Amino acid sequence: MTNATLPLHELARESRMGAHGSETDTREIRCIDLSDFDTRKPEITDQLWRAATDIGFFQLRHHGIDLPAIRQAFAMAEQFFALPETVKARYPLQKANNAGWESRAQVRPSTGTPDQKESYQITRPHMAPLWPSETELPGFRQTMLEFEAQCWNVGMKVLSCFADRLGFDTDFFSRAHDPAAPDYQSTLRLLHYYAIPPEAQDKLDLWRAGAHTDFDCLTLLFQREGQGGLQVCPGKEMDAQAWTPIAPIEDVVTCNIGDMLMRWSDDHLPSNFHRVRNPAPGEYMGPRYSLAFFCQANRDAVIEGPSKRYPAITAGDFLRQRVAANFKAY
Repeated sequence: MTNATLPLHELARESRMGAHGSETDTREIRCIDLSDFDTRKPEITDQLWRAATDIGFFQLRHHGIDLPAIRQAFAMAEQFFALPETVKARYPLQKANNAGWESRAQVRPSTGTPDQKESYQITRPHMAPLWPSETELPGFRQTMLEFEAQCWNVGMKVLSCFADRLGFDTDFFSRAHDPAAPDYQSTLRLLHYYAIPPEAQDKLDLWRAGAHTDFDCLTLLFQREGQGGLQVCPGKEMDAQAWTPIAPIEDVVTCNIGDMLMRWSDDHLPSNFHRVRNPAPGEYMGPRYSLAFFCQANRDAVIEGPSKRYPAITAGDFLRQRVAANFKAY
């Protein structure tokens, strides 16, 4: 039996994280080499588990997505966001399906203010009415679907390591994220954080993205070099709100554990807070682009850890409650 209206302690936790806090460089964000994955999987699993249980964040290199493919996805995302708002508005966010375009619609429980960004969500089963036409943006759909599939492959490799360590079978999470299923809900999210206008550069009291945890099992984040601001606050530093910056490296994928996997692991794998701060005076004030792939289990998948620490809940019900708390009505 699963419960569609369970109170989520994740929401109460997030509401306490709105302070500015301080920045620290004492935390290491470990970078894990995925080359020769099949041969080295036990070694890679140990490295991933140590990094994930310690900080909840880690980075991947030699992950199998070529740099030209990453750059092409960024170029297409930039072209999408450069479309007139009247065009983008033809493809509005369907909140229930986590698909489509929104602007300044995400209000974090931690801040109560809108994130200073726009985004476009690609969730495969719901995209038919939401793709820009080939006239508006030639090649966009094909490029993004190919990139989404590459992200899925990397995510499933990492999740197979966690499945092994948690005592599930190796393909447990791949089945739970089956892209051929009609209830598939993993999402590729294109993000454009707005440039800071000159008149606001000495009044940086808003967040590009307020402090939050992710809703999913695993997030893969691609950043452009020179466009920083991402900070992480591991659980041990949560009360003091000491934030560790993560510098962008374009051929490295930054990953973090999400709330779904924290529940599925009976809290062994922590879903920790992160945010995107506004640039400080003297820093780059232009637009910031990033690409995030959220490995979100299919709607009918039941989230229940080996020790059953939390009541079982479907991934669909879990995601619905988390999205509802973060987006204004659409």
